[in-house]
Amino acid sequence: PAKKEKEVKPTVHKANFEKDVVYLYQFTRTPMLPSISPFCLKVETWLRLAGLKYENIDHKLKLRSKKGQLPFVEVNGEEIADSTIIMKELAQRYDKDLDAALTQEQRNIAHAMISMLENHLIWVVLSWRSKNTEQMLKGYKINLQHALGSRLPNALLSFFFKFQFSRKCFQGAKKVKAQGLGVHKPEEIEEFGRKDLKVLSELLADKPFFFGDEPTTLDCVAFSVLAQIHFILDEVKYGLKEFMQENCPNLVGHVSRIKERCFPDWEDICTKLDLNAHIPKPEPETKENKEGADTEKTAEQEKNESEKELEKDNSNEKTEKKEEKAEKVEENKEKEEAAAAK
Repeated sequence: PAKKEKEVKPTVHKANFEKDVVYLYQFTRTPMLPSISPFCLKVETWLRLAGLKYENIDHKLKLRSKKGQLPFVEVNGEEIADSTIIMKELAQRYDKDLDAALTQEQRNIAHAMISMLENHLIWVVLSWRSKNTEQMLKGYKINLQHALGSRLPNALLSFFFKFQFSRKCFQGAKKVKAQGLGVHKPEEIEEFGRKDLKVLSELLADKPFFFGDEPTTLDCVAFSVLAQIHFILDEVKYGLKEFMQENCPNLVGHVSRIKERCFPDWEDICTKLDLNAHIPKPEPETKENKEGADTEKTAEQEKNESEKELEKDNSNEKTEKKEEKAEKVEENKEKEEAAAAK
């Protein structure tokens, strides 16, 4: 007998994908901002600015890319990991280069600023989080049951989260220490962050975006990091937030402009924790619509019943005619037999 061909397992999680739709795998929402991962927020912001059709996949933090990272995307049956590579690949495929109008000098400045943001300022933020886990959970109003997709009590989840988060941060802190940042005191690390904010503020000046009237890749990256600093509950004391509000109000304005431009659904995202607030939902069935549908259904049922009754009457009529015809044939036959007997 012929051997059955082995089923080819899909190389992506979203096997029934739609052509050219970007499927984004990232962290869950929080009540304060769309993602507490600057890298996830960076990719989603870029996708919105680029105008690409995308959908967030609710994976309850169970999936990672083949590189072990979040975020990652799947498009047309292919996985792309690492936020910078994701943006570069999609920009090339769909001709969505946000930096197309920049001069070489501006591109060089953008590269330097992005490097500062992602290789320095982010670590300043993560350093604060690792040393203030309780404050971080409170500051971003994180519900661990929702974030982790678990029914365990929040107190128990909080204990495990702090342990796991601290362990991961410790592993990351060793890398930071090797770079030089981790050997410093918390107040010294915060001062490094203040200097980064000041540099960004001076580059932005009074412009809407870093290089003029339209946002570029640098604006995406800056927003994704600055949002982590800005969108923390006021009750939680955070030195970098206070410094940015008091000394870099133009950066606060920049965050607001990107938020308004890219996230008109911010309220739905943060109140409903909706991963796909940007995708139109089917209209909920109202009482009027339901009554209208019921009336329409009743009318249709009556029409069908009338048609069935008519068919039944026609069928009965045909049966009666057949019976009458058969009786006449029988009667004629009897008459013929009687006449023959005479």
